[in-house]
Amino acid sequence: MGEHASRIAELLDTYRELYAALSVDDLLAERKKLEAKMGALGFWDNQEAAQLVVADLKSVKAETDAFTSVAGKIDDLEVLDELAEAPDELADLNRELALAEEAISGLRLRAYFTGEHDALSAYLALQAGAGGIDACDWTEMVMRMLTRYAERCEFEVEILELDKEPTAGIRSATLHVKGRGAFGWLKSERGTHRLVRVSPFDAQNRRQTAFCAVDITPEFDDSIEVEIKDSDLKTDFYRAGGAGGQHVNKTSSAVRITHLPSGIVVQCQNERHQFANRRTAMQMLKNRLYQQELEKRAVAASLGYANKSNMGFGASDRIRTYTLQPFQLAKDTRTGHEDANIQHILDGDLHGFVEAYLRWAAAEREKAK
Repeated sequence: MGEHASRIAELLDTYRELYAALSVDDLLAERKKLEAKMGALGFWDNQEAAQLVVADLKSVKAETDAFTSVAGKIDDLEVLDELAEAPDELADLNRELALAEEAISGLRLRAYFTGEHDALSAYLALQAGAGGIDACDWTEMVMRMLTRYAERCEFEVEILELDKEPTAGIRSATLHVKGRGAFGWLKSERGTHRLVRVSPFDAQNRRQTAFCAVDITPEFDDSIEVEIKDSDLKTDFYRAGGAGGQHVNKTSSAVRITHLPSGIVVQCQNERHQFANRRTAMQMLKNRLYQQELEKRAVAASLGYANKSNMGFGASDRIRTYTLQPFQLAKDTRTGHEDANIQHILDGDLHGFVEAYLRWAAAEREKAK
């Protein structure tokens, strides 16, 4: 067997292993069921339920199409290997082999999604930490980075709450990232992100450090049971800010709920009516409390569910540092992965960091066994 044939055979073996391990046949069956639901009479009569089905189908299609694409690449490679003789044909074969191996690497990452909640959608909360205006500006930059990464993964991103800083940036934000596997892909970003740069807000052009805390919570379904006493809640209503319809800044439709025993605070302002914002905020609180209980029981909680600290210079959960001056480098403190192409990273190209985290977390789980 020649070198090319050997590499193709290895790709095929890996593909078959991943296909079985990730239960792709089950995903294909689920896809057929969802497509049948969409084709049923009166499907759009219940808009809310229909949108959930559409979102599920989009996620399942993305998963199954990824495997279909790789299978097609392998088939094409087998044909190319049989026909390739001229130097340019061999060059094409090598190029297509490299692309197929890269695609297989992407599929292999899905095998690291062994967490119970990795397949769920997610809530993403950002909070400006130490650093004043620079921290607020940095928090908005991190929100943009994570939003773009989520969109690259073909997830839908909805802003539930946004507290803007009048001078620049945002103090906090809550996003709903919808799609199968959103939590699995985004959990690597949970922790404190540190920025080092020459501040655009400092008249003396001094180098400043700013911090942004990111929390990722799985979106559990309504079947989870969490006891929440009304006496444990402090509910505030306020006027929503930012872009929106006529209700924005005219009615106190935005809702902030504080769970007094735990100190957890959730906010929502994207809906027109107060009761709808409260319903969403209560679901977010329910998710956070349920996750907190899971964390208490988890033996390896530090792998994916580390609690946020003071979001400043002593932050024990600092996961990554982004240096813009005097040199450009983003470095992950957990995995050691680094990348000097800082602009691409801030534009949402986080795949290298996510892949490094998934491999690192898998290795840490093996050590803990």
